[in-house]
Formats: sequence, structure tokens, C-alpha cells
Amino acid sequence: ARQRFAVLDKNRQILIKNLQNEVTKKCAPPHASTDAMFAAGTGTILLRSDERISLFDIAQRKAIAELSTPVVKYVSWSPDMSRVALLSKHGVVIANKKLEQLCMVHETIRIKSGAWDGNELFVFSTLNHIKYCLANGDAGIIRTLDEPLYISHAQNGTIHGLDREGKVRKVIVDVTECQFKLCLYKKEFERVIRIIKQAKLSGHAIIAYLQKKGFPQVALHFVSDEQTRFNLAIECGNIDVALQAAHALDSKENWQRLGVEALKQGNHQVVEMAYQRTKDFEKLSFLYLITGNIEKLRKMLKIAEMRADKMSRFHNALYLGDVADRVALLQEVGQLPLAYMTAATFGLTEAAEAIGAQLAAAGLPLPSPLSHAPRLLYPPLPILREANWPLLTVSKGTFERSLTEGGGDAGLDAAVDLDEADAGGWDNDLDLDLNADAAGFGGGIGGGDGVGDGDIGGGDDIGGGGWDTEDLDLDLSGVPGAAMPTSGYYVAPTAGQPTAARWSRDSRLAADHVAAGSFETAMQLLQRQFGIINFGPLRSLFLGIASASHCLAAPSSAAPPMPSPLLRANNWPRVCISLPALIDRLKATYTLVTTGKFQEALEAFGDLMAATALTNVESRQQIGELKELLRICREYVTGLRLELARKQSTEPKRIVELAAYFTHCNLQPAHTMLSLRSAMTLAFKAKLMLSAASFARRLLELNPKPEIATQARKVVQLCDSNPTDAFALAYDERNPFVVCNSRFVPLYRG
Repeated sequence: ARQRFAVLDKNRQILIKNLQNEVTKKCAPPHASTDAMFAAGTGTILLRSDERISLFDIAQRKAIAELSTPVVKYVSWSPDMSRVALLSKHGVVIANKKLEQLCMVHETIRIKSGAWDGNELFVFSTLNHIKYCLANGDAGIIRTLDEPLYISHAQNGTIHGLDREGKVRKVIVDVTECQFKLCLYKKEFERVIRIIKQAKLSGHAIIAYLQKKGFPQVALHFVSDEQTRFNLAIECGNIDVALQAAHALDSKENWQRLGVEALKQGNHQVVEMAYQRTKDFEKLSFLYLITGNIEKLRKMLKIAEMRADKMSRFHNALYLGDVADRVALLQEVGQLPLAYMTAATFGLTEAAEAIGAQLAAAGLPLPSPLSHAPRLLYPPLPILREANWPLLTVSKGTFERSLTEGGGDAGLDAAVDLDEADAGGWDNDLDLDLNADAAGFGGGIGGGDGVGDGDIGGGDDIGGGGWDTEDLDLDLSGVPGAAMPTSGYYVAPTAGQPTAARWSRDSRLAADHVAAGSFETAMQLLQRQFGIINFGPLRSLFLGIASASHCLAAPSSAAPPMPSPLLRANNWPRVCISLPALIDRLKATYTLVTTGKFQEALEAFGDLMAATALTNVESRQQIGELKELLRICREYVTGLRLELARKQSTEPKRIVELAAYFTHCNLQPAHTMLSLRSAMTLAFKAKLMLSAASFARRLLELNPKPEIATQARKVVQLCDSNPTDAFALAYDERNPFVVCNSRFVPLYRG
């Protein structure tokens, strides 16, 4: 407040003091691990504790919002306090005033400082770059630095800061790209057009950005390469531009793509041109069939005859319903029975008799009819003939209208200088004698000197009254919507960004990226956070999480199903892997170990270890439980691999060594007793009395069942009478060690 300030003392208590440095209020922070405090506006402060930041309300004495983030070092608020930038060692988190995360930017080089340029653009510096970040997650490089700069203020491309020598430096930077992306994000299209005209934005990066953000129609104005223009025009459905580019390129692949896009829009004239250029006669014939263009379909039949393409000729005859040509074609190719059946079915008696005679001469029987009541096969009549599909009439968008017309308000209205109206044919037509008698204002436009004579309304003197107002009156009362439009034409809304795109843009959890279907960014996060390089074992988990993050709702039987995201708190995806489910799977896997199904248990523990990397937790307690689960899986995987290797080995010494290593894995007590009992038995049979006695004593310390305890005591008694080993083992139970999972040998600490 104006006369108070807050202090975090050594005891981690929040002290509110006045300007005389007197304590007026004490507050306990929401978390005992609070170790830093930052300003957050009147009545609130930001508190840092571990990997979270809390918005604390002094009056309510509680945290009203929290955000999980890496350890925050600096905090920068926008001028209107609507957004805050939380700077950590390698990341920038942008949040709103309610501490809701808007985006996060990760850097590999340490971040030095940052400041807001307005309320939307955040500028920050690293060791050798000045970079920017927008609230929608877009980030990039503004310029490079020769030496680090600690930014203190940024405004309209002018950055003030300190260098490492403590000298004030002023840096002028070009923020055109930042402003362009910001205006595009805020849908300030007029400013976008102005930037396009004034600045020289170009390159594949800006084109790729516009495509990614759903503005391929804008990217069309940045490219001169015909192939790129064609690709962008196809993406945004601009058939006219795509047709121009296809003419310039004149490649078969481009004509095929143009034909596919034009067919989607029902522009069959362009489809026809594309099929003609690619010489796709089959598709062209079918196009003429569905559009009812019989004349061109007959031409296709003649072309098929000239090309000697029997199948194409048969299809065109079938489309036209030309039975005689089909019969003749079947005769030409030697299909006399089919020709006879066709002629007989369609009532061509003479042709059928002639073909029947040929069959009799060849010694072939006449084919019997397949049906007693055959139905004639004729092509259906098309409802819509030779016309493109009707499309919704929309006005040109802001970009197309302004960029194609050169900007401004150019249109049908011309710029007229009324001071020049006295010249030429207007002459005295603009002069009114306002001193004349009121009766002189009786009609329309008169001419010459007849104004004072009351002849203004005379129709005969002006060529039959061509401008009479009676002829200009129209009765439009029955026309709906005849009123003057107030807001222009209907413009189809632009497609919004899907929810999954926000997950992969703002979340730093690999599971959220997988749920969004962004496997590449998820693998990058896993490699950076856990060092994972082999993602083969995670493939099934990736597919399962991605498919389970959405449900499909069918609005009607005729409409395709609509995907709907399954959400948890704060609109993040609901992941199908949870900590309680993993614990239940762990209990089931214990049963496999108990029953001796070691190979199945090893695969199950491997799946559990992989699932821990994609499990989201909500508290530090759950983090601890997840780490414990990972430790258990690691111990069991090591032990089970040792046991499977022991069963495959044939060397007695190696068998006992592997059994001995297995007893040092941190397993459940029941499984530890089983491993000790197995090692004791193997050592006793191998005449390793000293080692067998050691395993038996360790087994007795676990309080086994009476019959097992009796057996262990007998082993101790027999081994103590002859405490020797038949051969030396590579095993020292008194020296702590871990097992190498590659060679299955102990790695001792000392």
C-alpha cells in the first residue's frame, strides 16, 4: 500500500511495516518452505516456495492462487498489472493477474533479465541474445548481443539496460516481427496490413508461422515462388490463385492436387480442366456423367475408340446407355455369350439372332437368361447439369480487400471535387432562384430560363419526362431484408485453435504433450527431464494416452462423430495413467513374483517403470510415492534379471554368485525370504558351507514360517561343524555394493 511495505524475516514470517519501520501485522506464509517474496500490486504479494509461486492476500491471510513453476528468480509485471512474467534460470512463464499460466518458454542458456514492452510483449535477454515472448506462446530472437545486457526498460523498440561494467546502454531494435505476430494474435487486421505494406517481411519462417496460425491467405502475399503460392492457395481453398499458379507450373502433380481441391468445392469446370491436363480419361468420363454433359461424354466414347481402349469404351457406352455399341464391343473382343445376353435382354432381336448364329457355327450353346424378369441398366439422370455447386456469397476479407485494392477505401465511390461542378455540362442546372414564387417548386428538374415561369415540372419539354419521380418509385415492401445493410456481408468465422494445441504449447508435462498428440515435443521433454533416449518401450503408452484423452460424441447417425477432450483441473487433459492405478498394478505384479512367473513379472515391472515417466502428480506427497514406486521397480527388475540369468547359466560357481547377488536386492520381505532360501539351498548343495550358513542366518532374522526356520537352523548346525567353502566366490556380503545390470557383477563402494 502507499504507507506500508512487507518484509520476509529470517523466521520466514511475513511482517507488514509502516514507514516508521514499525510492525503493524504478522502473517504466516501458506508454505513453510517459503524463501522469497515479490511485489504483486496493492494488498497482495508473490511468495516463492520450492517449485511453486503463490499469490498471497494480506487482508485474507491466505493464498488465493498458486502456480507450479521452476524456481523463480525475478518477477516482472506489465504496466497495467494484467500480466506477470516469472523468470527462472532457464525458463519464462507468462501468467495473468490471477496467476493462471498463459504460456511457458524454455531456454537452454541462462536467462539474465527481462522487461515488458507494453502489456502484450515481453522482452528478455540471455547470454548472447535479446528475445521476445507473447502471451500466446510465440517466441523468437530479436537480435544478438556482443556482451550480456541486463534489461531495465523496453518501449517501442528502444531497450535500456546495464552491461557488466555497470554502464547504462541504449539499444535500438527492430520489433516489426514481434508487432506483426502480436497484431495477428489480437486480430488487429488493419495494423497487420499496414505492417505488411511498410515492412519487408519475408522468408520461409514467416510463411511457416502464418500457415501454423491458420492464415495461409495472408502468407500468399509474401511469396513470389509459384510452387509456394500454389501450396498456400490449395491450403486456404483459393481456387483462382491456385489455377494461375498451376498454369505457370504446368506439372501433372499440381494439376492433380488442384483437381482434388476443386472437386471438394464443387467447381467442376476447374476439375474438368485439371483432368484434361493430366489426361485422366476415366475420371473425366465420370465427371461428365454426374454433371449430365452428354455431348462431351459422346466425345469421350470417340476418344476411347481412337485410343483403342476397350475398357474405357465399354464404360463410356455404359454411361451413355448405348446398348448397340456395347454389343458391338463385346463381339469385337470375342465375348459372344455376353454379347448375345446383352442384345437379347435389351430387345435387339436382329443382333441377338446374328450372334446366336455365330455361336451355333462355333458349336457353342446359347446362354440361358439369368433372370426371368431382367431389368434394363440405364444411367440415372442428373438433377444438376453443367453448373458449379452453389456457394455462400461472402465479402472479401480484410487482407484480400486491402491488399488487392492497394489499401485505403477505394471502391465504387469516386473522389469528387464539388468546386469544379460549375464547369462543363452542369452550367445553370445547379442554380436555383430562391426568390421565385413558391409555386415555381412544383416538379422535377427543369431547364433554361423557365424557372420563374413555373415550368419546372413540365415533362414534354425535357424529352418525355425521363426523370419523373413516378418512374423511379419501386414497390419493395414485399422483399424480405430490403432495408439498408448496416454491418456488411456475412463473413464465415475463422477456425479456432483446438484445445490440444494449448496443451502442447503451455504445459511442461510430457503426459500432456502426449495427450495432445505432440509426440515429438513429448520426447524432447522426456529426454531433457529424465535423459530418456530409447522411446520404443513407451510407444504403447503414447498411443494409449493420446487415444484416451478424447471421447467421441455422435450428434446424429448421419453426421461424423465429434471429438471432445476429457479434462482435469484448469482445462488440462485427463491422463489415463494415475498413481493409484500404478499401485494396483504393482500389487498384481507382486503376485507374479510370488508364483515364480519371473519373465512375466519382469515385463510388468518394466511397463510400470515406463509409466512413471508419464504419470502426473498433484502434491509433493505423491511425488515421493512415485519416486518410491520407481525405486521398487528398479530393485525388482535387477533381481529378476539376476534370477533369469541364473537359470540360464550352467557353471556352478556362477549360479551361486547370481543367487547371492539376488539376496541383496531390496525386495518385499516374503520375496527376500524366497531369495535367501534359494541361495542357501544352492550354496549347501555346492559344498559352500560358510556361505550357506550366512544365508541361513539372514533368513532366520526375517522370522520365516516354523518349518522353514527349522530347516535353516539345521543348515546352520551342519555348516558350523565344517565352516569351509569348496571354492571362492566373487562375493563379499560385508562390503556394500550395487549390481551392474550389464555384466551382472558387484560394484563395491570401497
